[in-house]
Amino acid sequence: MSNSPYTKDFPISWEELHRNARALAWRLLERGPWKGIIAITRGGLVPAAIIARELDVRLIDTICISSYGQVEAGTEADIVGEHVLLKGFEGDGEGYILIDDLVDTGGTARVVRELVPKATFATIYAKPAGKPTVDMYVTEVSQDTWIRFPWDMVHTFATPIADIER
Repeated sequence: MSNSPYTKDFPISWEELHRNARALAWRLLERGPWKGIIAITRGGLVPAAIIARELDVRLIDTICISSYGQVEAGTEADIVGEHVLLKGFEGDGEGYILIDDLVDTGGTARVVRELVPKATFATIYAKPAGKPTVDMYVTEVSQDTWIRFPWDMVHTFATPIADIER
């Protein structure tokens, strides 16, 4: 991560993710009842599954969007600014919870917010630049932190922090 804006590394365990998703579910319970959940793919899928279980919500839909340009050639998609929208949502989102794992700069969140302006937008993690785009989150991390989600990792040796700083 030498030319990267990320100077900190924050690995998240499955247990921590599950605990934080349940904490978000407690907050969402107070605002219900809910018609359903809209997960932003791919990062919102796991938190959405946990929250759906905790809130006993059976209707789960997705908004499929990419901000990283990682879409196969020939895939049907709409270009929305710097984002590729593969699948939207019918309706304005009223009565729905919009779930993502993280709001970083808020770029994707702004695009999705326009698609479902009446949905309650909730994320597990939020960075300062993205916080204003969501209705609630559980944990704030600094803008220069790279969050490593459990689905992106394997168990391996971790270099001690003091050795990294030398």
